[in-house]
Amino acid sequence: MSKTFDVIILGGGPAGYVCAIRCAQLGLSTAVVEREKLGGVCVNVGCIPSKALLHAAWVANLVRHDAAQLGITTGDVTLDFGVAMKRSRQVSEQNSKGVGFLMKKHKVTVVEGTGVLQKDRAVKVGTDTYTASKAIVLATGTRVKGLPQAGLELNATTVISSDDALFLERAPASLAIVGAGAVGVEFADIFSAFGSTVTLIEVLPRILPMEDAESSAALAKVYKKRGIAMLVGAKVKGAKVAKTSVTLEVETSGKTQSLEVEKVLMAAGRAMNIENLGLEAAGVQLSDTGFIKVDHHLRTTADGIYAIGDVAGPPMLAHKGSREGVQVAERIAGQTPHPIRYDNIPSVTYCHPEVASIGLTEDQCKERKLDVQIGKFPLSANGRARATNETDGFVKIIRDKQYGEILGAHIVAAHASEMIHELVVARENEYTVEEVDLAVHAHPTLSEAIAEAALDSMGRVLHT
Repeated sequence: MSKTFDVIILGGGPAGYVCAIRCAQLGLSTAVVEREKLGGVCVNVGCIPSKALLHAAWVANLVRHDAAQLGITTGDVTLDFGVAMKRSRQVSEQNSKGVGFLMKKHKVTVVEGTGVLQKDRAVKVGTDTYTASKAIVLATGTRVKGLPQAGLELNATTVISSDDALFLERAPASLAIVGAGAVGVEFADIFSAFGSTVTLIEVLPRILPMEDAESSAALAKVYKKRGIAMLVGAKVKGAKVAKTSVTLEVETSGKTQSLEVEKVLMAAGRAMNIENLGLEAAGVQLSDTGFIKVDHHLRTTADGIYAIGDVAGPPMLAHKGSREGVQVAERIAGQTPHPIRYDNIPSVTYCHPEVASIGLTEDQCKERKLDVQIGKFPLSANGRARATNETDGFVKIIRDKQYGEILGAHIVAAHASEMIHELVVARENEYTVEEVDLAVHAHPTLSEAIAEAALDSMGRVLHT
């Protein structure tokens, strides 16, 4: 079979399916080629199911540790990770079906299978060939990877990926997590809440190494209280993988220690889904860092072929890929969309408390020798946080000292993922801290901490 569309998109994840919807809205006949489930990693084995488990973890901690002081007496609390896992799968399946509904609603053709690029903007799927009259969009995403050089090849039993972790029937008695970025920190939260003895192992000097140092320190303090062990500045030198356990040799500060655990979860990096895609035949080149090479319009080195999402480079975030999908769709349709401000894409880790940020960290400001004023407000001084017993964390705003421009913002708090967007909007529209202060914040809310941090950056904080 052979068929022609205006646009063919390889990959039905957050970048690809959003691009398809926008193309359809703009009157372009569109096909999405997907070899697995619609929704990609995010919906099926990433953002959505992990957040369902994180909510279960939050409830577990709430019932076990906070219920009594809230006047709620419970009997023996039984935790069953398998039940929470099954609910997370149901949520994931519902979202995946929702993407399928959106494809039908917008009359986007979904082709099941693996797409391989051909010459002249053609894509082969099995024995069928499809041609794009206007453009092909690559949105094939990434996958988890192991650490074979240290003896940690994924086996889905004792050395597991974040994908595997989402299908476990029970929480392991002990778990080492290699990598303390967002994924590692989130799974530490989940499994610790369900009774696992958790050790985080991070090669860099602190957990969440890409976040502001104060954010990392605040979360580390909370995790220490929960009994989560953290080995930072640590290297896995070797591993002995048995049928029911793994013994790791971990070097920290020049000393090597042995750590035996039931399972090891690999949360250190991802690999591009670009093998056997036909990139070379189509003239699509890779960058020095292994991503598909794109220009500022997300065009690849091949005429009429674009790349979006994880394969197009960092930050590797679902919402970044979705916005790129909209951008590319509008460019294909002949529009001139507002450019993406990559330094204003929010980063969020959905542990408890959540960690969210935009812009520069304090250390980055120092490296650039910027003249800044920092405003900070602790959640312990916020009325709503006290009322809900969620006083861990702070709001931190870094502003240009002379003009008040918001250079960066960092939040460690319950619901930080929701709070950060006020500052995303402010930075996108080039508001100063003075203009943030003009907005009256409802009382009592956690967002008042943003207003207070803005005031603190001007030397006018009211409640500390």
